[in-house]
Amino acid sequence: MFIFLFFTEKLLVLTVATEETDGYLRFMQSANYFNYTIKVLGMGEEWRGGDVGRSIGGGQKVRLLKEAMEALTDQEDLVVLSVDSYDLIFAGGPEEILRKFQEANHKVLFAADGLIWPDKRLQEKYPSVRSGKRFLNSGGIIGYAPYVNKIVAQWNLHENDDDQLFYTKIYLDSFQRENLNIGLDHKSQIFQNLNGAIDEVLLKFGTKSARVRNTVYDTLPVVIHGNANTKVSKTILTFPTCPEPSTYVVVFFKQEYPTVMVGVFIEQPTPFLSQFFQRLVTLDYPKDKLNVFVHNNEVYHERHIQRFWEESKDVFNSFKVVGPEENLSQGQARNMGMGLCRKDPGCDFYLSMDTDVMLTNRQTLKLLIEQNRKIIGPLVTRHGKLWSNFWGALSLDGYYALSCPQPMGSGSSYKPSLLGVWNIPYMAHIYLIKGEVLRNQLKERNHFVLEKLDPDMALCRHARELGMFMYITNRHEFGRLISTANFNTSHYNSDLWQIFENPVDWKEKYIHPNYTRIFTENYLEEPCPDVFWFPVFTERACDELVEEMEHYGSWSGGNHEDKRITGGYETVPTDDIHMKQIGYDKEWLHFIREFISPVTLKVFSGYYTKGYAVMNFVVKYTPGRQAYLRPHHDSSTFTINVALNSKGTDFQVRHCSECQNRK
Repeated sequence: MFIFLFFTEKLLVLTVATEETDGYLRFMQSANYFNYTIKVLGMGEEWRGGDVGRSIGGGQKVRLLKEAMEALTDQEDLVVLSVDSYDLIFAGGPEEILRKFQEANHKVLFAADGLIWPDKRLQEKYPSVRSGKRFLNSGGIIGYAPYVNKIVAQWNLHENDDDQLFYTKIYLDSFQRENLNIGLDHKSQIFQNLNGAIDEVLLKFGTKSARVRNTVYDTLPVVIHGNANTKVSKTILTFPTCPEPSTYVVVFFKQEYPTVMVGVFIEQPTPFLSQFFQRLVTLDYPKDKLNVFVHNNEVYHERHIQRFWEESKDVFNSFKVVGPEENLSQGQARNMGMGLCRKDPGCDFYLSMDTDVMLTNRQTLKLLIEQNRKIIGPLVTRHGKLWSNFWGALSLDGYYALSCPQPMGSGSSYKPSLLGVWNIPYMAHIYLIKGEVLRNQLKERNHFVLEKLDPDMALCRHARELGMFMYITNRHEFGRLISTANFNTSHYNSDLWQIFENPVDWKEKYIHPNYTRIFTENYLEEPCPDVFWFPVFTERACDELVEEMEHYGSWSGGNHEDKRITGGYETVPTDDIHMKQIGYDKEWLHFIREFISPVTLKVFSGYYTKGYAVMNFVVKYTPGRQAYLRPHHDSSTFTINVALNSKGTDFQVRHCSECQNRK
């Protein structure tokens, strides 16, 4: 039996970083979590190593490593781990790395890649491997200090020459490879490069953390490197690996609430706009700390904006509206809203909201601010759909790619099994940006207009290119997205037609809050046998249905002759408008099936109805046209009568009765 002891103080991590980017801070977060000893090289220096993200370069890293190794070359038992920092994190601790390095039985071990870079002509010179990645990647090097020093001491090139080509030529020199005992981590025991290998990895979840697992070689790599075009893919995969430090969260007192510029964007006809504004007004946040900017691109919504302006112009600290007459593009409008915060030194945060976001959590703004991120958004999804306001990964052309895991919210088709703050490459609809970020990293005035990209994609691309991380949080339920598709604005109150497209919001707006008590508390009355009174509509539903009928205006007049019905004769006429006349018959029948049929099943035990009615209409009773309706038989299994006016306010009841005829 052999017992191996690995002294973690004999491992030193060297990394190159010339500035503290978000990627560097994430690297340090993971390193500190696993208690690595880190020495940063080049901090504060000007980067002269070329644009390594798009071309060759990186020689400056070798020069810095060479200088650092000169002081370490005599420490024969010291293991040096040299890694990148901007696109890399740790998934395990020093002891695991040392154990796997010892098992590899090499003096120096490089990360391995399935793709050759930068000189493909060298492919034939690489030693063949039976299994595993064949080519060298310079993003990860581990070895004994004297041997690493012998390699980097050979560097005599320029700062912008390619570091990977330098190491490759040494490795391909069979004499040096054997003399220095250099190997590659062919099966990703230590290093996992994601370039060209995204399909090989998945997340293995434990009770408190997650590990990236290479499914091809069945290994658990310790160093996860999002090289080349995989940086944006890596973010969603690896962020849950280590817990969030509490230092990210900020707490503020009421008198110290940050000032927030709220940008509201109505870029297409949007249902339930009045509900959106109501939720904005009822956010649990001091209104004197909120400045509101509204861009409305739709003439249809001008009356809604006017109503909101009249009700709320004195609620907020400031209120600015830009209407369709300004003829601004969506990108220009978003630049304008963001610019209002950027040029105001007192603006601490900028909250951008599209009006298809329904925030049901009044604490949303506080919760986002408390996370203390440069850019963060709340997770919102369409009810019952796998549709959200973020992408977990991008394809090579910058559009959607499938990612795993998907931290969806409970409003989607399944409830989230993973809660946290997720580093993502793309978000839209709603996000919070720090004001200081707008005045520094995002100080350029145009971030929403770029080539043929949509404005939100342009902003996210700018952020990614600047190395700024964007986050989404699903630690709380925040709300949902509504669908703006199939929103027909030809009606006076078009929200009434949203019972199919946005059923949750339709119910919330139009169904009485006491409706569910019918089933839980028997909340109904029976004034006479087989006649039941119960709440079904909100006052808003009644008012809008009346407005819709008055807007249509073609009341029948209450005559016996009626071309709308079969036979053209009505025995007991009323002054009415049929639901079919306003194109609402399908929606009304769905309402009967969803909200009336369950009540009939409750009150008429054993009776089942398909919820279909031939005649659906609104009657208008006025003294001059129809003041009376004689007793009659409806020729129906059951009848529903909904009062659309308020008793004692809109009318006085002199006599009303239900006939006792059994139907």
